[in-house]
Amino acid sequence: MEQNLNEAAEIAGTQNEEQILVRITGQDRPGLTASVMAILAKYDAKILDIGQADIHSTLSLGILIRMDAMNSGQVMKELLFKATELNVNIGFSPISDDEYEDWVGHQGKNRYILMVMGRQLEAKQIEAATRVIADQGLNIDSIIRLTGRKSIKNPGKHVRACIEFSLRGEPSNRQEMQRQFLKLSSEMEIDFSFQRDDMFRRMRRLICFDMDSTLIQTECIDELAERAGVGAEVKAITESAMRGEIDFKESFTRRVSLLKGLDVSVMQDIAEHLPITEGVDRLMTILKRCGYKIAILSGGFTYFGEYLQRKYGIDYVYANELEVDENGKLTGRYVGEIVDGHRKAELLKLIAQVEKVNLAQTIAVGDGANDLPMISEAGLGIAFHAKPRVVANAKQSINTIGLDGVLYFLGFKDSYLGDQGVM
Repeated sequence: MEQNLNEAAEIAGTQNEEQILVRITGQDRPGLTASVMAILAKYDAKILDIGQADIHSTLSLGILIRMDAMNSGQVMKELLFKATELNVNIGFSPISDDEYEDWVGHQGKNRYILMVMGRQLEAKQIEAATRVIADQGLNIDSIIRLTGRKSIKNPGKHVRACIEFSLRGEPSNRQEMQRQFLKLSSEMEIDFSFQRDDMFRRMRRLICFDMDSTLIQTECIDELAERAGVGAEVKAITESAMRGEIDFKESFTRRVSLLKGLDVSVMQDIAEHLPITEGVDRLMTILKRCGYKIAILSGGFTYFGEYLQRKYGIDYVYANELEVDENGKLTGRYVGEIVDGHRKAELLKLIAQVEKVNLAQTIAVGDGANDLPMISEAGLGIAFHAKPRVVANAKQSINTIGLDGVLYFLGFKDSYLGDQGVM
């Protein structure tokens, strides 16, 4: 009986409470939030929701409170006086129980993260992206800038821009949305990443890279072919394979055969002059600092993969081994199993098992058709400056900036990294 009376009293007490949304805007300053909270604390206000944004030292603070209706008038009066003292604007909106419960009901909806990235972002690009969001019936909960602010006086700094939209709801047509983003990407020089905002998104642990035309801006077999005097022949076969026009194993065998007789000593000179892709140094430094396991899964050659492994502290290298005769010449044959697209996907799963990493925590980055199997298998697959067929089949792509753009797809902010995105 006593328990029932206590419950009845509690229910009656809550019926005398109301919700008020407090909105504060103006010049930000230390202690502003503490001053507001001191007034709310004095009247035992419950905080149902709170959010704050700060753009160029201009504050926008929202606080949804629930409190005894008898005290609400006095609280608003004291908050108005405090706002005048702090020289900020303040407003109040009553929120009914039904409105609040309806808002609570939306918490169960799926959440997604959309990242929009490019060398720079303009209003027309943001308008196009948000139009797709609206057409798909998604609601924007928040917008965050991940990159450092661009300098006006030194425009060569911070030559990248990325913003993150937190979205709520479910796309009405996911395939059509991807098609629209792909179209905007090609027309407006921007990149998109659309990911489900789940527990794995910020818990990636293994990243696997293609090497040629991804970590380095060349195809090593083309470099070898130039030294062997068969550059044009090999390059034509390489391009056809990357477009997916011929089987990788067939193209690889044909290209390697053309290298017969080349002195193996040229490989060192090629390795020492490899053109490293923009952003690789920064990306590798941060990935290693944050404890990621890194692998090279390449249809290229182990000699060059191992050179990059020593340079960046890469954990795994799987590539193809060229056969060398007793005179230090390439035989035109290879040793062991070819690392093709199917093998790359197998290796990604194998390394994940060895490292005890859930497949949803893996990332794969590549540019060619033989990278599609691992890109499709990974929790986050990224096409990097890739061929059209690869971009069309990958859910995420980077075509506008360097390889360190991967960091933003992983949720990193320049402010976390301490370098504000300086090249």
